[in-house]
Amino acid sequence: MPPLGRVDDAPPAFRRAVESLRTPPVRPEIAVEDIPAPKRLAPHAVAMSATVRVEDADAAFGRLIVLYDPEGTRDWPGPFRVVAWVTADLESEIATDPLLGQVAWSWLTDALEARGCEHHALSGTVTRATTEGFAAKADQPSTTELELRASWTPASDDLSADMRVWLDLLSAAAGLPPMDVADIGQRRGRPEG
Repeated sequence: MPPLGRVDDAPPAFRRAVESLRTPPVRPEIAVEDIPAPKRLAPHAVAMSATVRVEDADAAFGRLIVLYDPEGTRDWPGPFRVVAWVTADLESEIATDPLLGQVAWSWLTDALEARGCEHHALSGTVTRATTEGFAAKADQPSTTELELRASWTPASDDLSADMRVWLDLLSAAAGLPPMDVADIGQRRGRPEG
């Protein structure tokens, strides 16, 4: 993973937070890169994007932004705010499930709990959008996209668990199995030896 932006002139707490984002391992299907951080949301910010590739196709995209306001002038219950965004295309039979929003939100809440990510003031939305083609695009199949946006205030400046939560959320949206679960579909057809 490349460096996460210039933080030389930032307060030590923000520098520690940025460094902690680098510590979690990133699974091979996920490519994370540094992107420009928004400049007006907080005095200090860092941002990254990710693409999840499965079978040579993009399966999910995401962004993670960490905002830091040491003066406490924002409406957060702490100096940091983590903003996560994930989007993925859905199969048509899943897209019509009335519980889709609740299931997608549970990917986040389950990851927060599983990673022991202490946080406050969790909020967010889950949106599904269907795209249909007309006129010259009438022959294109309809697609449905899921988008999850969430933010929370972490309990400390160690954001390694928050990073793991975002990576888990990307994996879930892309349909990847958990890292500690073997994919038996890939073992089929192997000669025994």
